[in-house]
Amino acid sequence: MNELNFNHLKGKTCVITGGGGVLGASMAEALAQAGMQLAIVDINQDAATSLANRIASEYNVKTLGISANVLDKKSLEEARNQISQELGPIDFLINGAGGNSPKATTKAEEILPDMDGLWENSFYGLEMEGFRQVFDLNFIGTLLPTMVFTRDMIDAGKGGVINISSMNAFKPLTKIPAYSAAKSAINNFTQWLAVHLGKTGIRVNAIAPGFFLTNQNRFLLTDESTGELTPRGHKIIASTPMGKFGDSGDINGTLLFLLSDLSEFITGVVVPVDGGYSAYGGV
Repeated sequence: MNELNFNHLKGKTCVITGGGGVLGASMAEALAQAGMQLAIVDINQDAATSLANRIASEYNVKTLGISANVLDKKSLEEARNQISQELGPIDFLINGAGGNSPKATTKAEEILPDMDGLWENSFYGLEMEGFRQVFDLNFIGTLLPTMVFTRDMIDAGKGGVINISSMNAFKPLTKIPAYSAAKSAINNFTQWLAVHLGKTGIRVNAIAPGFFLTNQNRFLLTDESTGELTPRGHKIIASTPMGKFGDSGDINGTLLFLLSDLSEFITGVVVPVDGGYSAYGGV
């Protein structure tokens, strides 16, 4: 049996895409605390560099902040070359890049009889550009980095990939069909790739967060001026048995476990970290 700690992760190199966001930054800190070398990849160079400098200073681990577009394979290849030169072979990948767009969001939760603005406010008013953008960012933005950043793992005969899914993959939320569909695709891809790589020594798993307050959704769920819950925020809390939003650090225990040798016989799973949301039927 492996030791019940994460000492064996020390010195390993992990790439985190979308690392400049709230959850990405929290995951990066947890990995740094375990002594891992980090490549924080984000389309926002300033966010990636600022976080990398802070983590390197606070935790005394080698950390790079790299700008790359998860939808551009050439950009990712250039990032991989820089990581190889400065940190060495890549041991782990966390696919954290993702997000939603107003262009892929319906204004109405559902179609009602004689609804005003039916065609503009419902599914029928969605712009394909926005739908494609959201689907690509979440799904293709997981697929391409996996193609690029797992090659060293193939050569080493070991490694791990963690995809960031969502509760939307299990229970699609109203208003956001593109995001829900893309996260569902990530679940399926996680299982497919786990089988495809099953005998290579690379394990592929996913984490499905429940509801966390992030820069993306904070003012959809709370009122910007008062800090009180919005009607949508109230719905979410009422459907979460633990009665609260997740804290950014709540993912980290699951993350470290899935990367570590403590889970060496686990692959192809999607782990909810959701305060019980997925277990609750509403009554």
